[in-house]
Amino acid sequence: MKALEHDHVFLGADHLRNERRIWLVIALTTVMMVAEIAAGTVYGSMALVADGWHMSTHASALLISALAYLFARRQARNPRFTFGTGKLGDLAGFASAIVLALVALLMAWESLLRLSNPVPIGFAQAIAVAVIGLAVNLASAWLLAGGGHAAHGHHAHHHGHDAHHALTHHGHDAHGQHAHDNGHSSHGDHAHHGEAGDNNIRAAYLHVMADALTSVLAIAALTLGSLYGWLWLDPIMGIVGGLVIANWSWSLLKSSGGVLLDVMPEGETLPGEIRQAIETEEDRITDLHIWQVGPGHHAAIVAVISSQPREPAFYKGRLSALQELAHVTVEVTRAA
Repeated sequence: MKALEHDHVFLGADHLRNERRIWLVIALTTVMMVAEIAAGTVYGSMALVADGWHMSTHASALLISALAYLFARRQARNPRFTFGTGKLGDLAGFASAIVLALVALLMAWESLLRLSNPVPIGFAQAIAVAVIGLAVNLASAWLLAGGGHAAHGHHAHHHGHDAHHALTHHGHDAHGQHAHDNGHSSHGDHAHHGEAGDNNIRAAYLHVMADALTSVLAIAALTLGSLYGWLWLDPIMGIVGGLVIANWSWSLLKSSGGVLLDVMPEGETLPGEIRQAIETEEDRITDLHIWQVGPGHHAAIVAVISSQPREPAFYKGRLSALQELAHVTVEVTRAA
């Protein structure tokens, strides 16, 4: 029995490293936030105090990602999570995307108010604050960019499996007997090109990039405003920034929401590869369900009808080259 039992730990390959990077970014942001609020209070600078409190909302948004990594890691072997805690990152990414959308709306609304009621701007001070903010955000982006290819919206490719990434097949043979098989897939260095990225690290990265974009647009608007007296440029840049951030938010909502609802992304080749590996003249797949259970890990239920049914372990062998399949259930039925 022991040999047939297995765990359901489907965390991303860079889980711990990503978690550490986000905590580092939170520490950096918090130090900067405290420094700005303190300096603003001492020197009577409203711009510094306002940016300090803005950074606190930024840090709390990053906290969503950090706590999701921490909880997913600590609860990874909790049997109440039937398919492990790998999807917690997508839940956190979805929540972060909503926060990002609210930030975009607030930016655009504030900018519209400024357009209708212009206020005097202390250009030198505001530019200094924006430059400090940009420096902190670029340092944060640099830290997070190394935390996984998904930060850039690309697909992450992982080679090899850890001990807990066993390829598991559980199925019924033609006579109703149960068969459990558990082992590693011998795929060597094969990397599946449709592998989904980590939406949690991507969410943190997008928060940092949204803040960096805001700083860049603010520096441009304030510099031109101070040179030519274009006070209207600052709120216009705010609206532009809001629209760009809203677009990033929508992209993150779609990808993380898709994982939560078990939607196969467009262009995903895994269903076709499973059919290609299993189907022959004797064997046909009658039902196929595939869903993501963590970054780079998919579960599948494969129902096979065959004129010459074999043990589920036989079909497991056919699927062993597909690295992304971390948990598979095979059901075999004899054709009439």
